[in-house]
Amino acid sequence: MTGETAETAESRWARYAEQGVLLDGFHALKHALRFGARVPVALATDRRAALALAAELAPDLTGTLDGLLREVSGSTLGALVPRPHPTGVAALALPQTTALPAAPEREAPLVVLDNPRNLGNVGAVVRLAAGAGAAGVLTTGDLDPWHPVAVRAGAGLHFATPVQRRQVAGLPDGPLLAFDPEGADLRAVDVPAGALLAFGSERHGLSPQMRARADSLVALPMRPQVSSYNLATSVAMALYHWLARPS
Repeated sequence: MTGETAETAESRWARYAEQGVLLDGFHALKHALRFGARVPVALATDRRAALALAAELAPDLTGTLDGLLREVSGSTLGALVPRPHPTGVAALALPQTTALPAAPEREAPLVVLDNPRNLGNVGAVVRLAAGAGAAGVLTTGDLDPWHPVAVRAGAGLHFATPVQRRQVAGLPDGPLLAFDPEGADLRAVDVPAGALLAFGSERHGLSPQMRARADSLVALPMRPQVSSYNLATSVAMALYHWLARPS
């Protein structure tokens, strides 16, 4: 499939660029394909090296990638994406909306990020949620959780779990545990089935609207004189607490 010219590859990229979700790097493309993303165009500056990487890290996808990847020059890829990934791979996936499981059928918790301000943290949380088997990630506020920076930080795992933006008033049903230093110690808390785990923004914490919606406040254990954890670290601690619950 190396017969495609750079012009043809650019033209195909342009056709999907406006609506497509940028998959920045081999690992983002790998994960998106594994979880059913529709990828109409994928480019590599070294197709042979990308396929060798697939044979090593994703042998389940070698056939798919062999038929999908088109080789372009480094300058062509650099003109199409803001910051080419070190693997020299970029792709566009068609956006998709994955429905959230209904509260009565949902056992795993939903992660809620209340007005997050850092796209890298959002992506890291999506990656955590996908790996831990959470029911999805919801964000409030004006940050787009599908921004290319968040998708890059999430390594393409936005396609592995529902990721949506909601208003606080539009959050799904379920007991909401909001994380706050004034809450009960997480180690003494049982996370109920179908819970929503809400985390405030990196700078301002929980919004008044989220506090009003919360059924209870929960605190992460923290050494005195330490002011806070990184957002993704906080989510990881909460999800590990849920995963470590007695079966």
